[in-house]
Amino acid sequence: MGSEAADDAAVFSFCFGKALVLTVDCLTPLHDDPYVYGQIACANSLSDVYAMGGRPMVALNVVGWPADKLPLEMLERMLKGAADKAEEAGVCIGGGHTIQAPEPFYGLAVVGEVDPAKVVRNGGARVGDKLVLTKPLGVGIIVTAGIADIADECALAKAAEQMTMLNRGASEAMVRHGAHAATDITGFGLAGHAHEMAEASGVEMRIRFRDVSVLDEALDYARQWCIPGGLTRNREYYGKWVETEGLAAEQVCLVFDPQTSGGLLIAAPVEEADGLLAEVREAGCTAAIVGEVVEGQAGRVRVE
Repeated sequence: MGSEAADDAAVFSFCFGKALVLTVDCLTPLHDDPYVYGQIACANSLSDVYAMGGRPMVALNVVGWPADKLPLEMLERMLKGAADKAEEAGVCIGGGHTIQAPEPFYGLAVVGEVDPAKVVRNGGARVGDKLVLTKPLGVGIIVTAGIADIADECALAKAAEQMTMLNRGASEAMVRHGAHAATDITGFGLAGHAHEMAEASGVEMRIRFRDVSVLDEALDYARQWCIPGGLTRNREYYGKWVETEGLAAEQVCLVFDPQTSGGLLIAAPVEEADGLLAEVREAGCTAAIVGEVVEGQAGRVRVE
């Protein structure tokens, strides 16, 4: 499995009952503390493996660092944050590669394992499935507000808490409950990733915004038009497939807000949805059933 259906990671089956999950991701800094930045980048890089129903095993650091501008002690602290988060996930970081760069970037190339019969793909959602979203939206707007010195420390702390949270518990729960499809919500926002999932599955999705968990501060900053450039690009590109009629302007912003290390969007069988939701909440996630899969135009998403 590769990029033909916009899946979150590549899957390579090498013998009966065993397959590798492979992915790589990098981020520029999203937090002033290098340790927290490292944790965010690590959790974000592992997320694509979790979105496929896999278990990450080993990773390699991918680092760009302006050694002439920033002290190596900051680099050390960033790598420490990532190492601690990887240890929490049961992942071994086995080295990596660093290059000189004009600004910092960091991420990991990750290898995981999955039973080929239990891979959860982007496509596969079925009419009647319930849609479960496992984390709140709004971290992109809050990070942008932080860069603009508008966000308060409480909002930034809430965003960091969500971005450093692993999707491991949600992933394990969705596999146990026989999820038909899943993706993690990252740079394309809820709108873009829901569209990709609906298109790959040949279905339409309906989402109730009132049931979507959001970081309240993000709504406040959106009202001040403190929005990331990626949000505008997402709206321009995915707007043709995503309907948001009836939503307030700040709510529309949340739908298209690019997330970092966001939650999983899971299409679960209707009879398994409540049990899945309960397990994901037990794992510490602010999860909710936010909509359902319906017949209609493939790739269309209606947010009501």
